[in-house]
Amino acid sequence: MQNVHHFGSAVATDNALIRNRVLRNTYWLLALSMIPTVLGAAIGVMFGVPIPRGFLGALLFMGIAFGFFYAIEKNKDSGLGVALLLGFTFFMGLMLTPLLQRTLGFANGGTLIMTAFGGTGAIFASLAAYATVTKRDFSMMGKWLFAAVIILVLASIANVFLGMSALSIVISVLVIAVFSAYILFDVQQIVNGGETNYISATLALYLDVYNIFTALLNLLGLAGDRE
Repeated sequence: MQNVHHFGSAVATDNALIRNRVLRNTYWLLALSMIPTVLGAAIGVMFGVPIPRGFLGALLFMGIAFGFFYAIEKNKDSGLGVALLLGFTFFMGLMLTPLLQRTLGFANGGTLIMTAFGGTGAIFASLAAYATVTKRDFSMMGKWLFAAVIILVLASIANVFLGMSALSIVISVLVIAVFSAYILFDVQQIVNGGETNYISATLALYLDVYNIFTALLNLLGLAGDRE
């Protein structure tokens, strides 16, 4: 009986070590993924890279993004997966070009961008820390959050045609709420051993952070637009 007890505690220790390693590798790769994102954004703004707008632009973006998702998932157990993830984050940086150009058109554009960046960092750090230590179970939120994302995507596509700033504000607020909840869900998946691949984990958290940043910047830009 004692041997069984020792074996059980050894397995628990091994599982905890694996989870800690996945979490550590995920945070490292997430930090690293910010470099291609900033590089892509800088190139986009400096060279005025034309980003297709409207419905066709949204379709093209989704096609490329889902192509990356598929390729990253297929190669998540190799170094190629890391390279593809970093390529995807460069592409996502480029996609920030129109939003950054619009924001930089304001007198305080640089400040707005840094405020959004700082706000995103604070949201991520506090929610990730909470998800790591809390005993609350967020696993049940998964399907509700996925449904919320589908609704937000449809609302965003509709607003491409409607162009309503009020709807844009509502969408941005909901995006921040939904992807903040996703941070709790995704970090806890790693902590509880539900996600054991750090490349997949990084992709999920990167999308959470990216969406919160763009929604915050959109809100700050809309506020700046009204002043």
